[in-house]
Amino acid sequence: MHQLFWLSLLISSAVLGMTPGICAAGATGMPAAPAAHSSDLADAGAMEQITSVSQLSDVQPADWAFQALQNLAERYGCTAGYPDGTYRGNRALSRYEFAAGLNACLEKLRTLISQTDTSNSIAKQDLATLNRLAEEFQAELAALRSRADTLEARTSQIQANQFSPTAKLNGEIIFAASDAIGDGDPQAVPAFQQRIRLNLDASFTGKDRLRTRLQIGNVSRFPYVGDITNEGRLAFDTDTQNQVELSDLIYRFPLGERATANIIANGGTDDKYANVINPFFSPPSTGAISSFGRRNPIYLLGGLNTGVGLEYNFSSALKLTLGYLAGEANKPSPGNGFFNGDYHALAQLEFRPSRRAILGLTYVHSYDDAGLNSGSGSLASRLRFQKPDGSPRPAIGNSYGVEASFALSPRFAIGGWAGYTAGRVTGLGDGEVWNWAVTLAFPDLGKEGNLGGLIVGMEPKLTGGDFGSDPDTGLHIEAFYRYQLTDNISITPGVIWLTAPGHSDSNSDIVTATVRTTFKF
Repeated sequence: MHQLFWLSLLISSAVLGMTPGICAAGATGMPAAPAAHSSDLADAGAMEQITSVSQLSDVQPADWAFQALQNLAERYGCTAGYPDGTYRGNRALSRYEFAAGLNACLEKLRTLISQTDTSNSIAKQDLATLNRLAEEFQAELAALRSRADTLEARTSQIQANQFSPTAKLNGEIIFAASDAIGDGDPQAVPAFQQRIRLNLDASFTGKDRLRTRLQIGNVSRFPYVGDITNEGRLAFDTDTQNQVELSDLIYRFPLGERATANIIANGGTDDKYANVINPFFSPPSTGAISSFGRRNPIYLLGGLNTGVGLEYNFSSALKLTLGYLAGEANKPSPGNGFFNGDYHALAQLEFRPSRRAILGLTYVHSYDDAGLNSGSGSLASRLRFQKPDGSPRPAIGNSYGVEASFALSPRFAIGGWAGYTAGRVTGLGDGEVWNWAVTLAFPDLGKEGNLGGLIVGMEPKLTGGDFGSDPDTGLHIEAFYRYQLTDNISITPGVIWLTAPGHSDSNSDIVTATVRTTFKF
């Protein structure tokens, strides 16, 4: 009966367009069969036995399996076709179809073996051939059986010890050594800082993602820099005093085929749901060294924490993004809450005229009870003023931005942005704030995975209005080189040069150097 089973397996495999041991990848030299569609099975109906391969309209004499199908149909009569007269030999095999084909061949072979006349000689010859092949390949079959047993044991072990079938744990660790170069910050001393993030990503449908992020960090600013300006902050600037905090809690899911929604319970910023259109520089762990180099500062104005974001793709070339974030949504007291406290509302149109080019038009309406604070720029650009009782005055901002990125070749891209904010301090007056930047990216510089970057720009500057303007114009000049040591480890030395810090020539230039090492797992 062992010979009967293996012979029937070989026959049914050939009948159904597969060969044992290679059914997942297709026969040698042949393309893999495409996946079966449920619609194919629904329309197929019951498969019918045929007695001649000529009954199959889609099997031609030139086909590589024509002879095998012809022999099986005429010698054993257990080849099956579809009611419409097709064989569909390139379609993937279902378990049900395999069982039906195998059963048909088993029944045919039982009938042939039970016969006593000499007409059964063909089947006997096949059995003799099968015995000879089994003896010849005995060692290979034993090795294959051993490998299958080993794989089964390993699969069982992985299933027993996996973290979760619906969740993945990943994270990153940043080590950073920084120092001020020259006399720009006489109070600064070399510092070694770190930030750690752990992400738990869960999916319930395969298309959604629930992200829970924990983080700790001790990254702080150079003392002199913080006294005169918000410029030059590091991209991974996070100081939780090494206490674990819930950084992000965001659920992302599709709405139909064109829209994607984001429910942001904690840690909301625009880059969590919108494209900030700075693809090479925006990741804080592998992109620019500075916070300013990551994105247009208008993305960070107003209350940022809790809210919703929606992306809608009109086509592959045009996308609309809308978002609303509140900074004090968790406080049910007057002047706070989801709508009454600090907030940030965004609308952005994103154009992709080609795979290498992207352009964004951004509008942000913001309200902050402590001025316009993007975390960068001069202190004057924050429009931070106090009431007679010493409390800060709220500020309203209407900001407009243009962002672009063009990959002129696989190894060179140019990008940048310009941002303008019309700010109003309640009860005092208005102020205008500008910022801009030009970025040059050199992907795969030196080897695949590396990145060279150059950023030249002006961090937010008060340019006019009822509060005057910053006296001078300082530049942010940044250069870095990310060396991809392995797939999971990168080392990025970078230099930030601030000319006229705080947009004032009375302040000495500041140059800082940082070596960032990032571990991803």
